[in-house]
Amino acid sequence: MRLGIVIPVINEAESLLENLEAAVEVADLTVVVDGGSVDGSVEIASRLGARVVKSAPGRGTQLNAGAADALEEGAETLLFLHADTRLPPRARHLIDEAAKGGAAGGGFRVSFDDSSRLFALGARIVNLRTLLLRAPLGDQAQFISAKIFRELGGFRDWPILEDLDLIRRIGRRGEIAILPAHVTTSARRFTKHGIVRTVATNWLIWLLYFLGAPPQRLAKLYENRSRPSD
Repeated sequence: MRLGIVIPVINEAESLLENLEAAVEVADLTVVVDGGSVDGSVEIASRLGARVVKSAPGRGTQLNAGAADALEEGAETLLFLHADTRLPPRARHLIDEAAKGGAAGGGFRVSFDDSSRLFALGARIVNLRTLLLRAPLGDQAQFISAKIFRELGGFRDWPILEDLDLIRRIGRRGEIAILPAHVTTSARRFTKHGIVRTVATNWLIWLLYFLGAPPQRLAKLYENRSRPSD
């Protein structure tokens, strides 16, 4: 299966230097979709062997733009990767095996780049949730067959939860594979806003989403977590 990896970025120079090479090594083509970086992300991506596509900002918008480019280049499987997430060495083999086995899509288990016990516990909780709900999210390197991605019409143009929405729609079309390897993702969003506050906000957003709250309203809640408390 010809594998295309799509990475949306806005000012992710440092993350690209740390993680992009691992993606380029396993993919047939790697597409970095820039939403307006001014920190050298575009130059770094080109230097490390990725195709660069320009797009309006917004994760869903950028992911769809990158997917369109990868599909035009003949990708048969798409993998959507956050810039601050590193793929494991066996990523390509595991994805190919899942695709050959008929999986519609899936993702990896997760570990954090912080070795503290708190983040180790957090990773175990995320991985348990992933197994129970069959819902690996964007920072777990979601992958999907090109055929099903086309049939689903790609990501919805949502400001948040586009990854959860996509994996739920994939699950209605076929098997979700949870691969037996871990991506390593950055703990920066937890340390920046506070671990407890970030986790609590994330779970609240999920709860409200399943209760029917529109993603546009939930995006405001997500943005408010970075504001200092009164």
